[in-house]
Amino acid sequence: MSILSKLFGGGGGAKSSAPAEEYEGFRITPQPQADSGGHRICAVIEKEIDGETKTHTMIRADQCQSRDEAVTSSTLKAKRLIDEQGEAIFL
Repeated sequence: MSILSKLFGGGGGAKSSAPAEEYEGFRITPQPQADSGGHRICAVIEKEIDGETKTHTMIRADQCQSRDEAVTSSTLKAKRLIDEQGEAIFL
């Protein structure tokens, strides 16, 4: 299985969603991915703009040992991305 299919839901490393969190008008849903040696940081960031829901999937190379740590880190990294780029993440 290719690395791209693993990253984008091709079967390996199942995504495990955590509850969504609202932040600065954005909705962050942590989705850490099980990977060899830990859990990869991943989150879906959404925002409704002009009546349309825009979505950005943030996948990082960073790994955490536990799923709970990956959920926390995914949320923090998503907040940082929102603070740095705002709605530009959807371009």
